[in-house]
Amino acid sequence: MKISLLLFTVVCQSVLFAQSATGIQNLRQKIIDKLSSQKGTFAVAFKDVGTGKELMINEKEVFHAASTMKTPVMIEVFRQAATKKFSLNDSMTIRNEFRSLADSSLFALDSTDDSERELYKHIGDRRSIYQLVYDMIIASSNLATNIIIEKAGAPNVTKTMRSYGAKDIQVLRGVEDQKAYDKGLNNTTTAYDLMLIFEKMAKGKAVSRKSSQSMVNILFDQKFNTIIPAQLPKDVRVAHKTGDITGIHHDSGIVFLPDGRKYVLVLLSKNIEDAEKSIKAMATVSEMIYGYMLSDGRK
Repeated sequence: MKISLLLFTVVCQSVLFAQSATGIQNLRQKIIDKLSSQKGTFAVAFKDVGTGKELMINEKEVFHAASTMKTPVMIEVFRQAATKKFSLNDSMTIRNEFRSLADSSLFALDSTDDSERELYKHIGDRRSIYQLVYDMIIASSNLATNIIIEKAGAPNVTKTMRSYGAKDIQVLRGVEDQKAYDKGLNNTTTAYDLMLIFEKMAKGKAVSRKSSQSMVNILFDQKFNTIIPAQLPKDVRVAHKTGDITGIHHDSGIVFLPDGRKYVLVLLSKNIEDAEKSIKAMATVSEMIYGYMLSDGRK
C-alpha cells in the first residue's frame, strides 16, 4: 500500500512538472513571436522567486545599460552605508561639474537632457545622500546620479556586482560623459545579471534584509511605468528601474502579486526602430508573464 501511494505521488509530481515545463515553453514561444514582430534586439529574464522557475531569451546578450545601472549604484551606496563609511542621512553639496572618464576634463550636464530638472535649481544647496539616491531612482535624475557615483566610486559598484555573481554588469562612469561615450567607454549589462541582483533584493539578500526592503520601497515609487507595470492590474505592485536612450528601452524589477508571490522580470531592447510599438510589445510580454503566474505559475 505504501509503495502504491509513493508511486502515485511520484507520477502526480512528474505530470505536474511536465505540464509546468510545457506551460513555460509555450509562454517562451509566444514571447518570441511577439517580440519578433518588432525591429530590434530584445532580451528577457524572468524568475519566479518562490519556485525558481525561469524563462530566458538572449539573457547573456550585452546591452548599453542606460539608466538601469542606477540600481547597482543604489546597492553599492547602501552597502557602503552599512559598513559605516557614511550615513544615508549625511548631506552633499549639489554641483554640476564632473570629470570625464576619457581624459579627466571637466563637463557639466544639460538640464534639458535630464528627466529630472528641479535639482538644477538648487546648485550649491545640500541634500542628503538618501534623497539623491531616491531622485536617481524614481525620477532617474542624471545630476543626482553623477554626484552619487563620485561618492560611491564606479569601480566599487562593479566589484560589488561581481560579488553578487553578476559577471557582465559593468559600471564605468556617470551619465552624459560624451567624451567617454565617443571612446566606447559605456556602462553595460545583461538581462541575466539584472535578474540576479533583483532576485537578491527580492530575497532580502542585497546588503541586508533591512537594506533590501528600503531599496524596494524606493523602487516602488518609480515614475516611469510604460513597460513592466503598464498592462498589469492596479493591485499588482512593481518595484522597478527603467532606462532609455536613442534606440534603447529597458525595464527591470520585482513584481509583487496580491497573494504574496513575487517574481523578477527584466526586459531589454536595442536597435529598435519604432519606440512606441516596441515599448507596447514589451508591456504585452510583461502581461503574458503575469498571466502565466496566475495559471501555470501556481503549479
